[in-house]
Amino acid sequence: MHTISELRKKFVAGELSPVTVFDEAIATITAKNGNINAFLAVFTEARDEAVAAEARYKAEGDAAPALLGIPLAVKSNILIKGKNATAASKILENYTATYDATVIARLRAAGAIFIGATNMDEFAMGGSTENSAFGPTKNPLDTKRVPGGSSGGSAAAVAMGAVPAALGTDTGGSIRQPASFCGLVGFKPTYGAVSRYGLMAMGSSLDQAGPLTHTVEDAELIHSIISGTDSYDATTLTKDTYPEVPVKDKCVFGVPRKFLADGIDPDVLDTFNAHVEKLKAEGHTVVDIDLPVFEKGLAAYYIVMPAEVSSNLARFDGMRYGLSVEGDNLLDVYQKTRAQGFGKEVKRRILLGTYVLSAGYYDAYYGKAELVRTKMRAELAEVFKTVDVILTPTAPTPAFKIGEQEDPLAMYRQDIFTVPVNLTGVPTLSIPMGTVEREGIDLPVGVQYIAPHGGDARLFAIGKKVYDERQ
Repeated sequence: MHTISELRKKFVAGELSPVTVFDEAIATITAKNGNINAFLAVFTEARDEAVAAEARYKAEGDAAPALLGIPLAVKSNILIKGKNATAASKILENYTATYDATVIARLRAAGAIFIGATNMDEFAMGGSTENSAFGPTKNPLDTKRVPGGSSGGSAAAVAMGAVPAALGTDTGGSIRQPASFCGLVGFKPTYGAVSRYGLMAMGSSLDQAGPLTHTVEDAELIHSIISGTDSYDATTLTKDTYPEVPVKDKCVFGVPRKFLADGIDPDVLDTFNAHVEKLKAEGHTVVDIDLPVFEKGLAAYYIVMPAEVSSNLARFDGMRYGLSVEGDNLLDVYQKTRAQGFGKEVKRRILLGTYVLSAGYYDAYYGKAELVRTKMRAELAEVFKTVDVILTPTAPTPAFKIGEQEDPLAMYRQDIFTVPVNLTGVPTLSIPMGTVEREGIDLPVGVQYIAPHGGDARLFAIGKKVYDERQ
């Protein structure tokens, strides 16, 4: 599969047809999805849009919209009007979206063709896409292994060559970790840069939609289309929300060495160190930094996030939409619907969230976690006075085998480098930094670049230089 920029050039030149690309995408899905399970639904009827796009290119040429005729996959917790949106949960198995999410409306206006809804961890709760009610997704690079999560279906859709890009959501690393495991570029924008209207809420103060692509250039293009203030989402940013973050040719990178000392795979650390040396060789400055509060992000996240999950998923009660199981009374309907409709990881997080919000425990747990969150933001603001970008591995390991991480706490530790970013709301870009060998297969691993609030453009500029230009 070509990149978006390559497809666009070929469409404009008449060297390739949107219909041909659509048909090839469907053929790839037909051939591979039975094994990979990246897609929960495939929109073959969208071929009519490819036919219309082809005619439009003939009439408009380079003046056509930026994504005209480009097939995209969309995570199943993002609403597309008239399409099934399950969030990979039995409780929404037969739910059809009644409106477009803002990100979908903006991509549609840019000419994108939505080819299917992708698998995910149920309601975005997980880091492996094993928590789907419709079966796990496999990593196309090694089908014994997970593609990451919760946007694993979107990552697999791109990695298996079905589409040039896909849309995911990132609450604690759910775009970046799958990007790392599947050898892709994944971008989590500044919180509020992209509207959450039409995204099924998991953690309202954490969720952001973003792209999974083969190049930073393509990620930047998609972000430029889906970002911006939205009257339907009061948390979206304005141009004046944060001070301008300048783009620099040579940067000062900060590496939190103490943060990398515990629990990281030695091969991943070696690959990270090699990446750092490349940056030095290219004229950048790399310094060690301390982030003692930032390092506590994992503990704080697994209090804040379940609390928001408990609140957001209260709406799934069998009364308004989705699954409804008959009971003897109203409470019985609630209990039976949620017991049958939710999977074990969702139930685990609802229970934990309800506990930390309950009387007598709110101040002891949730209140303190929010205090840590405030201190993390202050710590980052101070560090960004001396460095331009912070570097860490995206994940502490390469893709692990399906069924290997049975301990929930061990699974949560996979998020150690990603969740502090969502708690603080800063933007992050994950790019491939190399591979590590496992059982004769070279598995990709990623590095994440963290910028100050509003520093999205800085990340794209750096990413294009250190990744796109090296390819």
